[in-house]
Amino acid sequence: MRARKVITNVLRDIAMFVTFGVVFIVPFIFILLNAAKTRQEAALLEFSWPSEFQLWENLREVMVFGDNRMALALWNSTLLTVGSVTLIVLFSALVAFVMQRRSDRLASVVGSFMLAGLIIPPAVVPTVFFLQWIGLYKTLFGMIMVDVAYTMPFAILIFRTFMNNIPRELDESAIIDGASPMRVFFNIILPLLRPAIVTVVVTSSVTIFNDFVGPLYFLPGSENVTAPLTLFSFISQFSSQWNLLFADVVIMTIIPFIVFLFFQKQLVAGMIGGAIKG
Repeated sequence: MRARKVITNVLRDIAMFVTFGVVFIVPFIFILLNAAKTRQEAALLEFSWPSEFQLWENLREVMVFGDNRMALALWNSTLLTVGSVTLIVLFSALVAFVMQRRSDRLASVVGSFMLAGLIIPPAVVPTVFFLQWIGLYKTLFGMIMVDVAYTMPFAILIFRTFMNNIPRELDESAIIDGASPMRVFFNIILPLLRPAIVTVVVTSSVTIFNDFVGPLYFLPGSENVTAPLTLFSFISQFSSQWNLLFADVVIMTIIPFIVFLFFQKQLVAGMIGGAIKG
């Protein structure tokens, strides 16, 4: 019986490893190989070793293309990601704190709206009209507001899950000692939410940085280009530069990959901890 269990666990681990390799590792190797090829070889879209390895030349050409357009795109994507994630963490934690500590009908209504935000797809055209009306269309700040609105429901759900494990007695003791509700939140509650904050920061950062549709609709203009939109630079109807396209994808992947490697332990611990404690 024990030997059968060990064999089952080994087979399960092998299946998970193979699945992970097929879904994630193999596509990345394909992208990396084609990013190192010449234009003619990359156009064949084959899974083969390049006859002439020129990855660094392709990466450098992508970076200087269009008057350093990629550098501007990475800067805009970084500003967009940092601004959005900062507001998402702050606002979502505040809303989750109020919703978790209140049990009246208003909290239930707000919770229903948050759940609807996870299910109902975003309305692009009304959002564009609204941004034009308030004068934030084609601006980074307007795009930040859109990302905050789209991501907050998920972030609030994560924070509420972790707030279930913070005793109300901490709030009551601090209030008896003279602390205001805002001081209770920032000095007591927020430091205890570190695993949830890391989870929200990593997931939101990767999603926002790699977002293609949002900037395409709400942030048009050459001066507002983001990293995913630079893919258009190397694709055309008649002649596509696949080697530079794949090199562009490699550059786009570097920053999210570094963030994931740096926070992977905290991310896994936060997701598992929230699932178990909630």
